[in-house]
This record gives sequence, structure tokens and C-alpha cells, in this order.
Amino acid sequence: MYAATAVTVLAGKGITDHIAPADLISRGGLDVVALLVLVGWLYRRRPSAPEIPLVLAGLNIGLFAAMSTISAGKFPAGVGFGLFGILSLVRLRSAAFTLRDVAYTFVTLVIALCTGLPQRQTWMVVALVAVVLVAVLVVDDPRSYAPPTRTVKLTLDRIYPEPSLIAADVALRFGQAPLSVAVDEVDYVRETTRVSAQYPAGPDATGTDTGTAVDAEPREQVVVS
Repeated sequence: MYAATAVTVLAGKGITDHIAPADLISRGGLDVVALLVLVGWLYRRRPSAPEIPLVLAGLNIGLFAAMSTISAGKFPAGVGFGLFGILSLVRLRSAAFTLRDVAYTFVTLVIALCTGLPQRQTWMVVALVAVVLVAVLVVDDPRSYAPPTRTVKLTLDRIYPEPSLIAADVALRFGQAPLSVAVDEVDYVRETTRVSAQYPAGPDATGTDTGTAVDAEPREQVVVS
């Protein structure tokens, strides 16, 4: 009785006319397969932050569910604008996100949008998703990245007459010569020099000696006074 009542209510709202279980299952399967290829293989081809795949999967599945729900019935245009308003709240300004992470996030959302719309030609959706994945495969080549490094920010208690002396002082303080040193600020009042030194990302780059992978793009900043 309850099932019949629910069907009657949905039919009165015009929702059952748009629901096709086979279409939903096929689109959902395509989205999951594309997500596994994008996040499970393409994104993991080089070391990265361990929490980013969860973020990508959550955004993809959430957007797919929202698109499927909105397109299943007669929703006003304001619902669509509200969806994009919610997506605009997602801020990728954390230090854990790099430009590569932002690019993969955009691709993840595009795949969810392509597969989330119902009653579309299956061959067209498959072709578009395949083109996006192939483009990521070709462009994001792990061999083109520099070796992993970490950034160490230091505030040195002196002013140096020559820039070459800064690298020598940093190497003396840390016991290891940096790959490069960039001067961020010279304060003649306090007689201090702020620099950013690049070091190879060793086993302790993440704070533990567990062999956790570190991204090639700088993710952490250590301040030493």
C-alpha cells in the first residue's frame, strides 16, 4: 500500500516519467569505472597526499547523485543555481592541494556532470569521458616532474653582504647543503634575513620514517628561527 502511494505521489509530480533504472545503473557504472581509472590509476602514478583520492571520490559521487536527483523530476531553475552555489563553497586553498590536485578535481567534476545527466546517448557520454581520460594520460606524464623536494623557511639572525654566503650558512646550520636558497625578506632594522631553502624529500619529509610518499610539489613549510 505504501509503495503504491509513493508511486502515485511521484507520478503526480512527474518524476517517474524521467526515472529509468537501467539508464541510472549504466551511467553510475560508467562513472565508477571512470573514477577508478582517473583516481585509482592516473592520479596514483606518482606520490601524492593520501587524503586527496577520498576528496576526489567524494566530489564525484556527490555531484553524480545530485545531478541524477535534480534531473529525475521537475525542479525549478533555482535548484540548479543552488547546486553551483554549493560547489562554489569548495575551497581548494589548503596547503595539501597543488595545481595538479586542482586539475584532477576539475576533471572529476566534469566526469560526474557528463555521466549524471540522464537520457543521453551512451556512445557520446562514453566518448567524452574517454577523451578526458586520454587527455589526462597524455598530458600528466610522471617522468616530466622534478624529484620530490620540501621547502624549509628560515629566519637568520644576520644580514649577508653576499648572497653566496647564505647557502653556506644554511648548510652549516642544517648539516646538509640545500638544493637552492631564495631570499624572501631582508630586515635591516632587526638585522634578520628570511630565506626559503629547498631540500630533497627524504623519508622524514612527512615527519615519520614510514616511507610515506611525498608529492613533487612543495606541501609543507618548516619555520626555523
